[in-house]
Amino acid sequence: MATRLDSILAYHRDRAARDDRDLGALLKRAGRAIVPPSMLVSLVRPDQAEIRVIAEVKRRSPSAGVLREDMNVGTLAAAYDEGGAAAISVLTDEPHFGGQLNDIAIVRDATPLPVLRKDFTVCGQDVCDARLMGASAVLLIVAALSRAELRALFEIATALGLTSLVEVHDASEQALALDLGALVVGVNQRDLTTFEVDPERAAALASSFPSDVVTVAESGIRDARDARRFAELGYDAILVGEAFVRAADPASAVAEFREASVTGAAA
Repeated sequence: MATRLDSILAYHRDRAARDDRDLGALLKRAGRAIVPPSMLVSLVRPDQAEIRVIAEVKRRSPSAGVLREDMNVGTLAAAYDEGGAAAISVLTDEPHFGGQLNDIAIVRDATPLPVLRKDFTVCGQDVCDARLMGASAVLLIVAALSRAELRALFEIATALGLTSLVEVHDASEQALALDLGALVVGVNQRDLTTFEVDPERAAALASSFPSDVVTVAESGIRDARDARRFAELGYDAILVGEAFVRAADPASAVAEFREASVTGAAA
């Protein structure tokens, strides 16, 4: 039986198969685009410092449905910046998450923070598009790619000056990401085949990361207590979507998560 991930990837792979743009020409064009701010630098967390927050712009999700009916992307991004977010994640997948390709441009106009293009990256054209949109980083999901695809896309992103957030779900995927040489690795607590969250997934992998890798906990981060917990586990950053999008005051919510993590790191 096909899983949710299977159906999402089928859509993106079909779209990629119909993309007849010449990759070489696109790489040259992307390489001439304005150099974006570094996502990697923004996520580095010195000892005892607050955890870095990647705040997400997301209209809806397959598991939660519509998150905010009245979303103004620029206003939300500005609020995240005001609250002290280190970076902003923007969902650009339209059929499954309600994203729009111009959302990144709107965010870039609203804030100087680095932007992650969060999507199901499956081809080199996707990476080039991220750079052309003004993104600082791309998401590479180990579970969605072959080893050859993962390495090829990672190398394209690196050549274009983009940070790759390499997403893993278990120890074997973690090993692949580290062998790849990924500098930023995210542990997604959401199972992409069922979309259920395992709140212990990030904890189980935390101690296996080398000190020179920037680590990101993703999904199921509901409140400041969770932010504190991931800070105590040694994570450099957290990626939070639903809790911030639904918040009455997103700026205050971001600040609360950050401030709680400082207490946790010093405890």
